[in-house]
Amino acid sequence: MNSFSEQLRAAGDEIWQQIHEHPFVVGMGDGTLEAERFAYYMVQDYLYLIEYCRLFALAATKSADLQTMGKFAELLHATLHVEMDLHRQYAAEFGLTPRDLETASIAPTAHAYSRHLLHTVQNGTIAEMITAILPCQWGYHEIAVRLKERGGLDNGSRYTAWVAMYASDEFKSLSDWLRGWLDDIAEDFTAAERRRLTELYLTGSRYEWMFWDMSYKMETWPV
Repeated sequence: MNSFSEQLRAAGDEIWQQIHEHPFVVGMGDGTLEAERFAYYMVQDYLYLIEYCRLFALAATKSADLQTMGKFAELLHATLHVEMDLHRQYAAEFGLTPRDLETASIAPTAHAYSRHLLHTVQNGTIAEMITAILPCQWGYHEIAVRLKERGGLDNGSRYTAWVAMYASDEFKSLSDWLRGWLDDIAEDFTAAERRRLTELYLTGSRYEWMFWDMSYKMETWPV
């Protein structure tokens, strides 16, 4: 029988196929994505990651033991000092300073997605907290691995560093830890809890698609 995390991924497969086929993701992989779209994405993802760091800090405070607290601290450190550093390096290529990133206006989709995650972590159970994070943490690794398999590290484009980081074993280990933790506690879930977690996973997956689409369209507030 498939693990619970594998069941979640299967439930969201149609969404994830659309993510893999989205022109923003495809364009990163083959190097054809327009620079201005990627620059927009880097700014918005930086603002999203600021809230993502708050999420891991909150999760650490809700941890029941030191090992779990340490893992969330590791996720916080990786996001704050590795992932966001890549964004700062990319931003410099577009003439953007860290202050430019931090003072930019967050787009509607990025705002909604980050608030969804923060609400879940603040008010949900440990299982809900992990499931809410999983589409982003696991999904980025899956995207990067597929792009790597399609030559995303060999085309000499400016996006190879993105593919390399998210396809790395270090990033994989963090998403594997989240999946393993969820799978370990899944046997105690009731049918109602499984339905709730599945819906939560699907919501996060939809937000992931929306984030790529937001970046491709360079979304702004309508009023």
